Amino acid sequence: MHMTAAASHDGPTPGRGRFDSPREIRAALLPEEMPAFDAAYQRALREASETLSLETLQSTLTNWRRIARMTQADPAAHRRMLQQAERTRRTGQPPEGAVEWEQLRAELGV
Repeated sequence: MHMTAAASHDGPTPGRGRFDSPREIRAALLPEEMPAFDAAYQRALREASETLSLETLQSTLTNWRRIARMTQADPAAHRRMLQQAERTRRTGQPPEGAVEWEQLRAELGV
């Protein structure tokens, strides 16, 4: 069986998970995360063009690929986490039910 050039470019869809391209990563994110992805991706591209190194670009895509996977695993839970993080950032108050570090260490016996 011969594969055409068009068929060879058909990659996994974001919902199925590998997120091989920036486009697939972006498509898997929540709409409210897309501007942050766009900004990080553009910064990484600029740095790559200035330094002739892909390290920052690869690191940026790895990080956003992880976020895309978490988002796709449970979009509602991911959105709640983002909302809670924004509340904590805005108010300085920890999330409801949060445990102080010293209390956690004591509970874990470390």
